[in-house]
Amino acid sequence: MNGLHLTADLRGVHAALPAMTDPAVLGALCREAVAASGLQGVAELMHRFGPADGQSGITGVVLLAESHLAVHTWPELGAVTLDVYVCNYGGDNSARARALLDALIRVFAPAEVSRQQLLRG
Repeated sequence: MNGLHLTADLRGVHAALPAMTDPAVLGALCREAVAASGLQGVAELMHRFGPADGQSGITGVVLLAESHLAVHTWPELGAVTLDVYVCNYGGDNSARARALLDALIRVFAPAEVSRQQLLRG
């Protein structure tokens, strides 16, 4: 059950960034970042809250063979929260988790980032 749980709260994200309001764009971004980090996505769900008006935020979850990635966007606030958890059972996935979080932060290009880390188990 040993693992690493990383979170990041992003502020000052440009609301017009397609990944803020388009579930298909956010899903593709997450799949690419997961693969590039060396983790394995096994399923995903992207849910937009409200109408497809370009203003509604998204909650996206990618189930990983190693655990999960969750992304929540608030275009009206210019905010995003990121949550990456990896189990280290059978091998240390910590560097991959950090690479995934860093890649997503770069794409959203926030003005401010607050990071947290929790060692689990």
